[in-house]
Formats: sequence, structure tokens, C-alpha cells
Amino acid sequence: MDFENLKQQIEDAARNAFSEGYRKHGAEKIYSFALYSDEGAMTVCPAVNTLKNMENADEDDFLYYKYEPAEWAYEMDGAEDQFDDICTLLRTELEKNMDDDEWFEVFQNKLYTTCIEVLEKLKNENFFRNITGEDIFLIFTVSDYEFEREELRKIITRLNDNAYKDEYLGWMDTWGTY
Repeated sequence: MDFENLKQQIEDAARNAFSEGYRKHGAEKIYSFALYSDEGAMTVCPAVNTLKNMENADEDDFLYYKYEPAEWAYEMDGAEDQFDDICTLLRTELEKNMDDDEWFEVFQNKLYTTCIEVLEKLKNENFFRNITGEDIFLIFTVSDYEFEREELRKIITRLNDNAYKDEYLGWMDTWGTY
């Protein structure tokens, strides 16, 4: 698989998804953007959340709802056709190599790394800030999969140079051991 081409496709789709999301939901004060995948490395999807959506969040689990993309208001919203094409490409590649566990591990890791690199590039270009005028919390996550705690810290630190990073890392410190 040509990961440089895939990276460009993901970047273009992420740009379009966030821009579309801002046009549709900007009045709700977007504060976050995520790319997420699945443990099988078959998908890449966007998610956005807004401060308006957080108004009714459960106080006891407020930070969970604030930072967990699976709980956000707008999942797979924006650039749907582009993300569908990416997912089709991933599934086609996986079908060709379905019996090779070593290949899959490399493929999965490269996909996850590519998504993180896309978010980091957009952050470094001030893409999100230029649209919203605000800091945006960024995360890459995988459904039904937990990153090692130190790896998650690195992802959050790499993608966020803002108060969200500090709040997220502080929240992590409250988690039990696993």
C-alpha cells in the first residue's frame, strides 16, 4: 500500500470534514476533532464535539464525555465520500493480506501512525486555529482498543500544545491502573 498517498487522502478528508463541521456546527463552539480507526484497521473516521453538546454532560463523567470521541456529537460527519473511499481502500488491502499476521501488525501500526501524523501536520499548520480562532483538542483513538498509557500520553502531548493537554493528562492521572 502506498502510505504516502493514503496519508494525503486522510489529510484532505480531515481538512474537508472539519471545514464542513465548522460550517454546520461552528455556532455550537467546536472544541475538538478526532480521527479514529478500529482494531482491525479497516476504517478511518472523523469526529467533532462542541461546547453546546457538553452543556448536558453528566457531571461525574464530564471529562470522559469531553474527551472520548465515541461520546461526541458528530461522528463520521463531513467528507463522508472521501472517508468511505479510504475505508474501501483499507478493506481491499486487508482482504489481499488477510492470512499474514506479521503483515497485519505492520499495516495496523503504519495506519495508526499515519493518522497521528496527519493530525500533527494540521496542528502545526494552525489549520484548526485558523478556522475557529481557538485552540482545538486533537486525538487519535481506536474503538475497542486501548493504547498503553505512556503511548497515549505521547499522542496527547504530540497533538496538543494547549490547556486541553494539561486537563487530559491530569484526568489520566485519576484513572486506576490497568
